[in-house]
Amino acid sequence: MAFQNFRNSQKSMRRLYDAIAYVIVACMLVFALGPLVWTALTSIKPESDIVTNEMQYIPTHPTTEHYVKLWNRSGVTTMFRNSAFTTTLTVVLCLLVGTFAAYSISRYRFRGRGGILTFYLTIRMFPAVLMLLPLYIMLRNIGLLDSLLGLALTYTTFSMPVSLLMLKGFFDAVPADLEDAARIDGCTRLGALFRVVMPLARSGIAATAVLIAVGAWNEFLFALMLTNSESSRTWPVVLQLMVGEFQLPWGLIAAGGMISIVPIIIFFAFAQKALVRGLMVGAVKG
Repeated sequence: MAFQNFRNSQKSMRRLYDAIAYVIVACMLVFALGPLVWTALTSIKPESDIVTNEMQYIPTHPTTEHYVKLWNRSGVTTMFRNSAFTTTLTVVLCLLVGTFAAYSISRYRFRGRGGILTFYLTIRMFPAVLMLLPLYIMLRNIGLLDSLLGLALTYTTFSMPVSLLMLKGFFDAVPADLEDAARIDGCTRLGALFRVVMPLARSGIAATAVLIAVGAWNEFLFALMLTNSESSRTWPVVLQLMVGEFQLPWGLIAAGGMISIVPIIIFFAFAQKALVRGLMVGAVKG
């Protein structure tokens, strides 16, 4: 009888803990998704329903006028393409350079190896705004100021440490014996990298690519300060330029915010499995 009461008490406590866990998760979801839902609802409200005396949560007259008006504005499509190009170039540069750098640090033992990792970690410790003036002067001197290539190189500067450290962790998880077996069969070191290591670490590479892409797509400070022409500015700058001195077009800004997350959602949809698997491998073996 006492044992049965003890088991019933354990079950009751487990149900209580489960209920508390569900409440906490629900609160976190509301906190995380609430702003997104609010932005989506605001983007389909007419201007007369956004600024009102009484709060209207659900739009009574849904409309797509903000999306149409935003997309038809001068230069908006150009800046959207600029963001896509800059993000793609940043991901390519980070993966191209980061893969070889991470592989060499993971497989070779040489003097200064630990210092290189410390150096890259130190770069991430500095606020990005401190690097703004030196980068501005450097890009101006080499003729890449106000250019998409200069912006991509700037993004690569701050994304490379993340790329290097993540990829090194994934390469460390690949047994070196597999490469030795491939080299015995006739592969070169480079061939072993492309035929053995990278296929086994593709989940980690995908996870790294997603994180770099999100950071480059949403970057605002350097895109604003290092560009001054419509041909070089990116999508986040579009949203900031909508804010006027005496007006704040909430509908257009909300529509722009929803458009800005569409490419990231599509990217996540294609890379979701690889991203989750890569992050789990990095968490366990990185």
